[in-house]
Amino acid sequence: MKSYNSILIVYNARLVDSSIDSPGMVVVAERKIRGVFLGEIKDVKSALKVASSVLSEMEMKPVFFDAKGLTLMPSFIDMHVHFRYPGQAHKEDLDTGLAAAVAGGFGTVVTMPNTVPVVSTAQLARQVMKEADDKGFAKVFQTVSITKDFEGEDTSELESLNGAEFPVISEDGRDVASAAVMLEAMKKAGKNGQTVACHCEDVSLSSAAKPYRLRALGFMKQYNIPAGKVNVKTPDVPDSVNFEIDGNLTAANQLLALAEDTATERNIEIAKMAGCHIHICHCSTAVSMDAVRRAKLLKAQGKAPSGFNCTVEVTPHHIGLVGTDAPYIRALVNPPLRSEEDRAALVAAIKDGTVDVISTDHAPHTQDDKAAGCPGFSGLETSFAVCNTVLVKREGVSLNRLSQLMSENPAKLLKLQSGKLVPGFEANLVLVNPDEVWTVKPEKFYSKGKSTPLEGKKLTGRVHATFFGGDQVFSLNKKEVK
Repeated sequence: MKSYNSILIVYNARLVDSSIDSPGMVVVAERKIRGVFLGEIKDVKSALKVASSVLSEMEMKPVFFDAKGLTLMPSFIDMHVHFRYPGQAHKEDLDTGLAAAVAGGFGTVVTMPNTVPVVSTAQLARQVMKEADDKGFAKVFQTVSITKDFEGEDTSELESLNGAEFPVISEDGRDVASAAVMLEAMKKAGKNGQTVACHCEDVSLSSAAKPYRLRALGFMKQYNIPAGKVNVKTPDVPDSVNFEIDGNLTAANQLLALAEDTATERNIEIAKMAGCHIHICHCSTAVSMDAVRRAKLLKAQGKAPSGFNCTVEVTPHHIGLVGTDAPYIRALVNPPLRSEEDRAALVAAIKDGTVDVISTDHAPHTQDDKAAGCPGFSGLETSFAVCNTVLVKREGVSLNRLSQLMSENPAKLLKLQSGKLVPGFEANLVLVNPDEVWTVKPEKFYSKGKSTPLEGKKLTGRVHATFFGGDQVFSLNKKEVK
């Protein structure tokens, strides 16, 4: 890690977190926020005068950063990313994953364990986190799988995990098929003070959906329709073929909706009995969100079992895209893009406070993998822009609420002293222009994964700079990071 021997003063900014929205300035020293000053501060002379009380306590030389009226926020925290490390460097690695993270304004990410090998031990998880920490881009929390090697049976490794070091465990990419094994795991997590992040999907129903997807992919391959792109014109494809493709995908998606809804209910009930904190990953349906809402109400009324808590995340793509019709029905992702009714229910849950976190489920794949039907796409570098476009500009959600969803709340879940512009908190910051319109060009992504249904789409809101511990690790105007 870098040795911090200077003071960073970011002035001439609009400061925004969950509770602040004001012109102002932030002073950083020794990787912490040392001062937050509200009011118009547009030049170095004014900045020095305002910060004098803080500067008098230190003997370090100030470095000034003119924000030029841009918006300074706590950097974002992603509770759900796939870096494919170790073992799948053709899709992503730590360098490209972290570069994509800071380009998207993220200072902390929680990586999933569906790697090669599966991260099923504390030893391997520590190795990944140590390698990430040495790079100095962003903080990485590596999750450990709920069962050994995703085999769905052995939870013995959980007994040795420290909740402070490993705050989240997950089987993401799949669910634990056995309710009895899940109960055993959740009891251990409850004792460890860990959150169980659940990919809620009934295994038998997802298996039943698979042949429909494969049938659709077969037609797409036969007619040279790329599965990784949604805006490709196919004028020579017969209507009957398009009907077969979209019909099979619709049948698959209907089964996968049922798979999500039944598993969400099951996992919440198991968590109640276990007395553990369950975190519902990438919630995508109105039915599942209602199940979460009921669980939260039970806790709010003081009627929940001891130790039980339920939090929920939604993704930018599920609040921004509808997958029941062309072209996005062919944007393969798990859970699938849903109906407008489901999308609207997720937005309503954001507005009424039910949703705790926005996470990307960043899932980079090669184009060959996408053509073979691998679900998911890259999302770190478009997350803020999608959320700002859909929630702030279109739905009237405040930038304060967006900061709460992307920074403060995930920080609380991970027990971090960050996510707000508060003296003493970690100096992980992001500078954005919430009014800038830009076009998504995936070929310019830092991530190796270039597949996104947002290709060519105009979004409003852009990340200009990211600071990790006061060190600038990304600049929009420079090709390199750090």
